[in-house]
Amino acid sequence: MAGASSLVGKLEIEVEIITSAEKFHHMFAGRLHHISKATPGNIQSCELQEGDWGKVGSVIFWNYVHAGEAKVFRRGGAPLVLPSEPALPTHGGPGSIVHWHLEYEKISDAVAHPENLLQFCVDMSKDIDEHLLTEE
Repeated sequence: MAGASSLVGKLEIEVEIITSAEKFHHMFAGRLHHISKATPGNIQSCELQEGDWGKVGSVIFWNYVHAGEAKVFRRGGAPLVLPSEPALPTHGGPGSIVHWHLEYEKISDAVAHPENLLQFCVDMSKDIDEHLLTEE
């Protein structure tokens, strides 16, 4: 039997986008309900169940598709915001670098390693980038 440490892990990836870091961050900090419009192939809906958008203590349900399966994610407590600087301006040019840092804990060794979540983050970042560029 594997130890608990084999069930816990971290995944990271960086995605280069054209949108400014401020606009990308604002999508997650203040416009969560627009994410399903920006990336409908990944996020079908983001529904506020309790509280107010972007406020601590709010409960949000995410309906999304990952690895071809419809799934639901419930987020309560702190607002869903990437780290304080989820996208950083690129050096010497337009655009930003989005850094995704995912921490996970599998319920058992029978659960597959979640590396396909990285592609989900890349796809979602690119869709949001494209959406934000069309709003300009």
